[in-house]
Amino acid sequence: MENKLYDDSEFRVESDSIGEREVPENAYYGVQTLRAAENFKITGFKINREFINSLAQIKKAAAITNGEIGLLDHKIEASIAKACDEIIKGKLHDEFITDSIQGGAGTSMNMNANEVIANRAIEIMGGTKGDYSIVHPNDHVNMGQSTNDVIPTAGKVTTLKLLPKAVEQLKNLYKAFQDKSEEFDDVIKMGRTQLQDAVPIRLGQEFKAYSSVIERDIKRLEKVEDNLKYVNLGATAIGTGINADKLYESKIVPNLNKVTGLNLHQAEDLIDGTQNLDSFVEVSAAIKTCAVNLSKIANDLRLMSSGPRTGLGEINLPAKQNGSSIMPGKVNPVIPEVINQIAFNIIGNDVTITMAAEAGQLELNAFEPVIFFNLFQSIETLTNGINTFVVNCIQGITANKKRCKSLVDNSVGIVTAICPYVGYKEAAKIAKTAIKTGEPIRKIILKQGILKEAELKKVLNTVAMTEPGISCKCLISK
Repeated sequence: MENKLYDDSEFRVESDSIGEREVPENAYYGVQTLRAAENFKITGFKINREFINSLAQIKKAAAITNGEIGLLDHKIEASIAKACDEIIKGKLHDEFITDSIQGGAGTSMNMNANEVIANRAIEIMGGTKGDYSIVHPNDHVNMGQSTNDVIPTAGKVTTLKLLPKAVEQLKNLYKAFQDKSEEFDDVIKMGRTQLQDAVPIRLGQEFKAYSSVIERDIKRLEKVEDNLKYVNLGATAIGTGINADKLYESKIVPNLNKVTGLNLHQAEDLIDGTQNLDSFVEVSAAIKTCAVNLSKIANDLRLMSSGPRTGLGEINLPAKQNGSSIMPGKVNPVIPEVINQIAFNIIGNDVTITMAAEAGQLELNAFEPVIFFNLFQSIETLTNGINTFVVNCIQGITANKKRCKSLVDNSVGIVTAICPYVGYKEAAKIAKTAIKTGEPIRKIILKQGILKEAELKKVLNTVAMTEPGISCKCLISK
């Protein structure tokens, strides 16, 4: 195996149930991590850094708990806790070398953490890395635990850390849309259904609608956090708590709360908590829903800004970079485009998460690594995407008021406003004439003497068309 961290020729020998292996002498990881790195050269992406911190927090809480109940020597407890603190502060992250997608339900991730923490704890106690008689990865660092309760708990802790960042960006986006809704409240434009002219709408009303859907996304993401707060730590292998002391089981989650600052609860049914991963499916669904909404908004912005001369050209997006290597002066809607692409990726991730959660059998779901790889990516790309959407697009949008007014004035759609006065059939005739001749609706109505100019001015008041008010009681009998 090519080792990019250690290129010296000094090694130590470690053994596991498979046999003996040489491990780089200065490495904090051990033989089990090394085998996993060799077996799972899959994505090239290492474990998420926040997930690493979550693993360290769990290991620290476990050491404190085992120390409290008298199962772990206090010197070993202190050295493990100190090693974990260093990892939480960002040290030794390069020692987590296993791929994000791996077989074994995350055992390789768990052992990577156990070995790195054990070897750093050994150093703290004055020993030499690899001397597991001082601190053992399994017997001490993993005491009272199993991959099957550590990994899903770490997944939930990590998700609870990442989601608030996404929500914060969504709140910024909500405010940006609200600000634009006020700025554009006096801009009358043509509303469209099925990409065809409908009836007038204020540009501010469209942006207000965008803020409304984002507000729902915020509420959805805040709500899904609730189920993530129930963890199966203490369940060990299959939820029965084998090899975990009864006192450990009762103290581990409260101690994890002290370490993380989160308000976690132990699952009421630890077997259910070990078998089922529906809370991650729920989170992914909320993230996907948000991505779908953002992509729809991005599509709208691309359409409204299209042209700028031969398209709709109703709004201007901030020019961020050249749009073509061959067409001078061309500027593309690159920020909405990246939102679309983020959404496509999140939707694909959601399918993967859904299938992986469904594929669990009996007492364990073995596919948590791919769930977390995709879920963390979805949350982080959504967070980053919303940030650039706000800063590099929404805040800089301007309206082409004259263009919007011209499109409304020349639209056939405004004929809808005279239906209460002349009836649907007569209004349809006027619309057909306008389409056939190219004449404005106003001119046709006046020419045919259908309404007087004073009446027409009132009826075709485009501002009034954007609010309820005209009643069919106004219908004129002919």
